[in-house]
Amino acid sequence: QVQLVESGGGLVQPGGSLRLSCAASGSISSISAMRWYRQAPGKQRALIAAITSGGNTNYADSVKGRFTISRDNAKNTVYLQMNSLKPEDTAVYYCNVAGTTYRGSYVEAFGSWGQGTQVTVSS
Repeated sequence: QVQLVESGGGLVQPGGSLRLSCAASGSISSISAMRWYRQAPGKQRALIAAITSGGNTNYADSVKGRFTISRDNAKNTVYLQMNSLKPEDTAVYYCNVAGTTYRGSYVEAFGSWGQGTQVTVSS
């Protein structure tokens, strides 16, 4: 079983910055894609950033140029650096990690979600 622990959310003024972290732990064999989603009140959860095992990144248009996703493979951790924050960035942010775990002499695929961290952008 793979657990994800998120940290770094909070209250910030418009134009400010926050850095989210998401650390994966457990019997991890490999990690492929690492993603960040967000869910604003009354809206569906939406993918905003993704990074492959090779370091290729993709962003939603709404955050492109302001947010940066990165990963530390040695620590099984993904980060989301958020700059120039706007009130419309207010949401609960979730990380999602996919890969493989050890099951005895086998490996099997997993996909796990973090618990979510609140980001509020307000003056």
